[in-house]
Amino acid sequence: MPPRPLSSLLLGLFLLPLGCGAPQPPVAAAPSPSAAPGHGHDHGHHHHGDPLVHRFQKAEDWAKDFDDPARDAWQRPADVIAAMRIEPGMTVADLGAGTGYFEPYLARAVGPKGRVLALDIEPDMVRYLKERAAREQLTNVAPALVTGDDPKLPAGGVDRVLIVDTWHHIPERVAYAAKLRAALAPGGAVCIVDFTQESHRGPPPEHRVPKEQVIAELKGGGLTAEAIAEELPDQFIVVGKRQ
Repeated sequence: MPPRPLSSLLLGLFLLPLGCGAPQPPVAAAPSPSAAPGHGHDHGHHHHGDPLVHRFQKAEDWAKDFDDPARDAWQRPADVIAAMRIEPGMTVADLGAGTGYFEPYLARAVGPKGRVLALDIEPDMVRYLKERAAREQLTNVAPALVTGDDPKLPAGGVDRVLIVDTWHHIPERVAYAAKLRAALAPGGAVCIVDFTQESHRGPPPEHRVPKEQVIAELKGGGLTAEAIAEELPDQFIVVGKRQ
């Protein structure tokens, strides 16, 4: 979506939203994609990398941006899914799932025996996710409401976590990373996709989190972390793994 948000996730869904989710995922106050590119918002003065507090209500309105077919050209969802190395039967959490841009891709990747947890902090996004899953017969997708500071994932219960356009919405990212680590099964991984400093899309530059900082925050939460070589036009991909 032109800004996967935790919709918004956290915040992609998070006011944060907590999205590996929509163009600005969730965590609106938690999962939710970050604000969609092209939407101007006056956020005042903030320090670089501070969380971007923005609500992602009225899901149908955001869907026009998040699910715009033109998003595919720069979001490259197939490449993101490939980078996650998902295997059939896995449980994958999409934090900041927003309007569900990534859900069809994730549902196919995990297969009928797998499960996709589509999580956002915005109630209307979760409502929309449920309706979309029913409409598109995504029977292995389970939408749920989470909070901006807690993904509410079962201990050791997920194999992959996707956070797209949402990490910069999360307020206490090191503590959040520690919660993600606790949720990962052995061999599990977190995939964070967010905007580069040079991108003409995404949130205001002062709210963007450089990939080096994302790596440091994941390591602070007990994960190993590195940027991978996927060439997305406007974004980087950082993968954190449980040691």
